[in-house]
Amino acid sequence: MILPSASPVSLGFTVLAALAYAWPALRASHIGSTTARWWVGIAWLAHAGALSIGLLAEPLRFGFAPAISVTAWLIAAIYAVESYVYPQLPTRWALSALATAAVVLALLFPGAAMASTASAWLPWHLAMGIACYGLFGVAVVHAWFMARAEVRMRLAADTHSGLPLLTLERLTYHFVTAGYFLLSATLLGGYLFGDVLYGQSSAGRWDHKTVFSVLSWFTFTVLLVGRSYFGWRGKRALTLLYTGSVFLLLAYVGSRFVTEVVLGRSA
Repeated sequence: MILPSASPVSLGFTVLAALAYAWPALRASHIGSTTARWWVGIAWLAHAGALSIGLLAEPLRFGFAPAISVTAWLIAAIYAVESYVYPQLPTRWALSALATAAVVLALLFPGAAMASTASAWLPWHLAMGIACYGLFGVAVVHAWFMARAEVRMRLAADTHSGLPLLTLERLTYHFVTAGYFLLSATLLGGYLFGDVLYGQSSAGRWDHKTVFSVLSWFTFTVLLVGRSYFGWRGKRALTLLYTGSVFLLLAYVGSRFVTEVVLGRSA
């Protein structure tokens, strides 16, 4: 638990972020979209403060929960920008609820201190990896909106999607493509400079993180090739998107969760 050692400022930012995220989630049917966006904006700023203090602390600590927290922050940031570009896209209570859980989880499980043999470039490498999580996370959220709207359309019900299906689909795969190129760069950097980033003892090791990362990259490659050359859409494309995202989640978050929580080890 981080609670006994958290600074008062960090704890204050974290509590404020959790409460501000939770309020629009709990009051989703009682507040308007503008009010909800204001609450999410306050939560996002407090969340940024908590992350900044945690990631700039000495020694730097990182793990599965901070990774989830940073991912939630990135998703909230991208969604906030989109809500201004596409004001008809509503603020979803589920995003606020998930962000609340991510903030609290990072408070309880701050992760392990970075190894002394790690390079000063490692935080940048991790940042690229977490940015992949954010981009694919946003893609999954849009895909869920799209799938839900398609089901409601088949039932002749109001879609409540906020955007036309073609626009949702285009946005979904824009984020998939951006995430794919960033994931490719992250994997290539880890392969070429692993000894510099992690130290000689950890470089080139085919552990669970590497295996799941490569599986996710392969799955997204199949998805983009199938969509570009064979016109894959609908359930087949969404299944590949969800599968690749699960592989990516298991790559770092899953392996660190097992190490930190199940096995109780720091590395």
